[in-house]
Amino acid sequence: MKKIIIWSIPVLILLVAGLYFLFTFDRPAPVATKYEIYEGVKYQRIVRYVPHAMIAHVIIIDRKTAEPKFFVTPPDRTLENGILPARTTSQFLEEFDLQIAINGDGFFPWWSNGIADYYPHVGDPVTPNGFAASNEDIYADGLQDPRAEPILYVSRRNEISFNRPPNKIFQAIAGDRMLILGGNIVEGLDDETLHPRTAIGVNRNGRYIYLVVVDGRQPFYSAGASFQELAELLKALGAHYAMALDGGGSSTLVIQNEDGETEILNSPIDSYIPGKERPVANHFGVFIGE
Repeated sequence: MKKIIIWSIPVLILLVAGLYFLFTFDRPAPVATKYEIYEGVKYQRIVRYVPHAMIAHVIIIDRKTAEPKFFVTPPDRTLENGILPARTTSQFLEEFDLQIAINGDGFFPWWSNGIADYYPHVGDPVTPNGFAASNEDIYADGLQDPRAEPILYVSRRNEISFNRPPNKIFQAIAGDRMLILGGNIVEGLDDETLHPRTAIGVNRNGRYIYLVVVDGRQPFYSAGASFQELAELLKALGAHYAMALDGGGSSTLVIQNEDGETEILNSPIDSYIPGKERPVANHFGVFIGE
């Protein structure tokens, strides 16, 4: 019996190590970490195991130190009515030489029935669900109400506001729903349905910008977050206002690392494949030190 136990221990260790490798292969390790990406820009990975597995990736930008400039995917003037060629978030970051990028608004058409039956592919025409502007050029008015909330606005002075447009709109992107208003979590947010999520928030005086992407739909790694959990996470970080962007297979966080290479910080999932980026309509990007 003792020999069986002795031999069982290394087998168990190998099994655990094998499972860990299987569920973390080519994905960020499920280990909490925190470090500086650029001066005034910090990355934080938050890992939770209860009430379910959740891995959240957070970028905190200090506007005073980093002097960021915000940027929304521009229109394609060869296309009309706000239609854009679908790009992954990595392609958006590389094309416009950005330092940080996340996916943006929801869009149409879209479907995902499997690895061989999905839309869009890179370059396919898609339209943002809501209002959008880039460098003062308003190119998408929304499905029905041209100013249907929520909308994130960026002024020429690079100040962010939600649902209250500046005198001159410089950048704008619509979202899924507000999560935090005036420091209070919005009432009635879903607290059960778990999905990958993307969100952006600001602190009370607008100095700190929070970009959050939660991985999901990956058993034993990260199940995702409900809107309520997402709001609670942003509030704990210090957000006074926060808005959810498109989630699910669209949720992606990308940076240009210190070697100048594109690095995906989260584990996106599209067509049920972990690590696969979904091409989307528009995005929210950040220039650092420009």
